Amino acid sequence: MTRKYSLQKEKIKVLLLEGIHQSAHDFFVGNGYTNIECLPNALSDEVLKEKIRHASIIGIRSRTHLTKEILNAAEKLFAIGCFSIGTNQVDNNTAKLSGIPVFNAPFSNTRSVAELVIAECILLLRNIPVKNAAAHKGKWLKSASNSFEVRDKNLGIIGYGHIGSQVSILAEALGMNVYYYDIVKKLSLGKAVACSSLEELLSVAHIVTLHVPETSLTRNMIGERELSLMRKGSCLLNLARGSVVDISALTKALKSGHLLGAALDVFPDEPASNTDPFISDLQHYDNVILSPHVGGSTIEAQENIGTEVAEKLVKYSDTGATIGSTNFVQISLQPNHNVQRFLHIHKNEPGILKEVNYVFTSKGINIAAEYLQTDPDIGYVIIDTDSKLGSSILKELKAIEGTIRVRMLY
Repeated sequence: MTRKYSLQKEKIKVLLLEGIHQSAHDFFVGNGYTNIECLPNALSDEVLKEKIRHASIIGIRSRTHLTKEILNAAEKLFAIGCFSIGTNQVDNNTAKLSGIPVFNAPFSNTRSVAELVIAECILLLRNIPVKNAAAHKGKWLKSASNSFEVRDKNLGIIGYGHIGSQVSILAEALGMNVYYYDIVKKLSLGKAVACSSLEELLSVAHIVTLHVPETSLTRNMIGERELSLMRKGSCLLNLARGSVVDISALTKALKSGHLLGAALDVFPDEPASNTDPFISDLQHYDNVILSPHVGGSTIEAQENIGTEVAEKLVKYSDTGATIGSTNFVQISLQPNHNVQRFLHIHKNEPGILKEVNYVFTSKGINIAAEYLQTDPDIGYVIIDTDSKLGSSILKELKAIEGTIRVRMLY
């Protein structure tokens, strides 16, 4: 049965920035959304404010920052898609308190990142960056000095989540001994060994690779002390977040020869665009691999991310389901083609749900189903009713004190 939505899909403005993969556009179109604007770059704050003012759904990558000021300019926005692993480019709390769930893609580029980690492990242990730099300068460094196989070497993984565990599987297939440390107890894959502390992992690993989020706990978690605990002649990889490693401390460890090499894909300060200069103290070291935040930037990953996030946005728009949101309470449900569906997002205060229900029951309307989730800040209720009400009921629901956002899906 075809469902008639209260807001026709062609009126729902979808804004996709930063060259999001065509797969996202195609998924929206395939589900009836045709009012789509795709732009290849991030926008200045002033242009973004004007663009977001009329958008119902916005999709961004890492260069667009949706601050409180930007979000306050959004008059119709009801969903945000981060076509990336992280969502730290969005003021998630402001979005939540505005009734706007944020969705991301935590799984789609794990393989791409994991493959790059393994490649860099091999390159660093074979001392290829130094030999490559020398060859470009006309020098021939044919020697086995500081060149090792990865087989039987100890790989230390900090953060054993989606990417860390994938790295674990690939590394073990190469014959590496895998150790990992995570603040949350995780099930070991294969023969991987859990370390009881960060210090234990640092002391045992020939290569340390970071796969942690950006939080107050992880900021500069690898500093001078931690680097000194690493084995002499070991290597450090950071494909997580730029704030996780103290760059000045890493520079000292490389200059002293304590570390054999390093590979970084993320940095504390990154250029806003490909035309802006990249400057780092690490550029002076031939034994350091520097890549421009491309761990997840493969054609396969970007296509998968485009579909994954677009699917979550469409599902929320079509059904109200918030599974996969990073800042919102989680409700999973399917469309119900035999009822009307209303979404009510409100402050988590006593008595609001009673008033919401009264709007319907006072009219003799049967509530066929009700789905409610709350957190300390907000409540989100989805109500299916046996009714054929017009949009005037939305005024009554919006008039309830504590209401943040109301939608009638169909």
